[in-house]
Amino acid sequence: MNPKAVILAAVMFVACLLALPGFVSAEKKPAPSRPEVIYDSYHDTSLPVREYSMAAPQGRAPREVEHPRPRRILSGAAVPVEDLAEQTYVAPPVSATIGLDFEGIPNSANGKALEGVPPDPNLAVGATQVVETINTAWQVFDKATGKSVFGPQQISAMFTGVPGLCGQGPTFFWTDPVVLYDQFANRWIISQIAGSSNFGTGNECIAVSESSDATGKYHRYIFKFGNNVLNDYDKLSVWPDAYYANYNLFGPTSFIADDACAYDRAAMLTGAKAKAVCFKNPNEFSFLPSNADGATPPPSGEPSFFVDLASSTSLHLFRFHVDFANPAKSKFTGPITIPVKAYTMACGGGTCIPQPGTKQQLDSLADRLMFRLAYRNFTDHESLVVSHSVMTSKAASGARWYEIRDPNGTPKVFQQGTFMHGGNSLWMGGIDMDKAGDMALGFSESNATTLHPSIAFTGRVPTDPPNTMESPATIFTAKGSATGGNNNSANRWGDYSSMVIDPSDDCTFWYVNQYIPKTFGHDLLTFHTRLASLKFPTCQ
Repeated sequence: MNPKAVILAAVMFVACLLALPGFVSAEKKPAPSRPEVIYDSYHDTSLPVREYSMAAPQGRAPREVEHPRPRRILSGAAVPVEDLAEQTYVAPPVSATIGLDFEGIPNSANGKALEGVPPDPNLAVGATQVVETINTAWQVFDKATGKSVFGPQQISAMFTGVPGLCGQGPTFFWTDPVVLYDQFANRWIISQIAGSSNFGTGNECIAVSESSDATGKYHRYIFKFGNNVLNDYDKLSVWPDAYYANYNLFGPTSFIADDACAYDRAAMLTGAKAKAVCFKNPNEFSFLPSNADGATPPPSGEPSFFVDLASSTSLHLFRFHVDFANPAKSKFTGPITIPVKAYTMACGGGTCIPQPGTKQQLDSLADRLMFRLAYRNFTDHESLVVSHSVMTSKAASGARWYEIRDPNGTPKVFQQGTFMHGGNSLWMGGIDMDKAGDMALGFSESNATTLHPSIAFTGRVPTDPPNTMESPATIFTAKGSATGGNNNSANRWGDYSSMVIDPSDDCTFWYVNQYIPKTFGHDLLTFHTRLASLKFPTCQ
């Protein structure tokens, strides 16, 4: 199919999407002039989490955990255009080698209630441990061997005994877990949304470990965003002055605002009462907050950065300076528009990823940037890297990636590219950068005839031609396609994968994504997850 035909098809597809009730286009609403302060509604310190129940939920829980995601297609990003960043350079094989490659948490760890629900895999790496989370479960692995040292356990178990939604256990709505490692304090952060069974109200449950041992005690916090407000698709990050987060807030019938929040990191590290300072942004959607990687922290006092898709030719960047002592002095400034080469969202932001052996297509989640927005301070320059899914001239989904430099000065794209692999669809990406400036980009990969949704990666070293990635390598080849699912969610393929850097050597990448081992012909999806470590020879 030629590029013009692709664009015409995308125009028709987007028009159909925007006509659906679940898709909400942008509305111009005034942003608030002052921050909102939210105090924790409860906090305490847990027992060592290894002392809580290890039982998985039994039977069918009285709730749906993965409801269809509301969309908010920004009008400026819904205009299909010819991609101007497609990589035509045929690169040599990716020079990074795979180290450990092992099984992660299976969907069965969620219990019977979550059969057929994609696992939202996420991971973080500490001094000696790797922690993975899926929908409702988490597990700890030994970093040197890949062997399990704890779990899988329900994330709700670590909130045993707390009041409200966070203490209701797996019989309520739990979703979108995030695990981070605060390398500046050697602590783990595990968060999850707990909601009412009808999805009407959500609370944020955050646990910050008391030590570098992920199986020990945690300082537990509950934050409420209001009645009939769902804090959907939470994304958290580590920054020296706060734990930053973003939420897509939804009311009973519509989108409310993007909510950018800063949590009081200093208080949460000690288990003291904590507050969050938040700014609602009704004109933005699915911000990612910057996560500080590497041994060199951001310059003292530098704000955190929030980035989202703005149009088919631009990103938006905001700067968040928080003042917990005097929250009124906190500032969320922007947008700063960053021009990028033109792109069209894969599948118009929705569903079109093919699979062998079935007409069922998969959701690209191309209406948003993919977790994480990774920050690194090289002393002589600062970089942000991030990716999202776009439509290519091959009529397939490709991985668009960016390196943004000088985010606290005059932000601009230093390099960018749309990575393709023949006519295969690439989506659900995750990108990061090591201390040598090497990048690793992981993704799901599929086609309609020969490749079930599998796990692969590419990358680049600083001496590669600008705006290019090396040829990809496979982490795991799957043998199954998604053909059925819970709550008519057969098109769902998770919400994110996760590429992170090991803080111990600042060279080893760790990646987690999902696959299906076998195609089932009935209403059941048996997702598995896979973890792998990667390293470039250029990083020592």
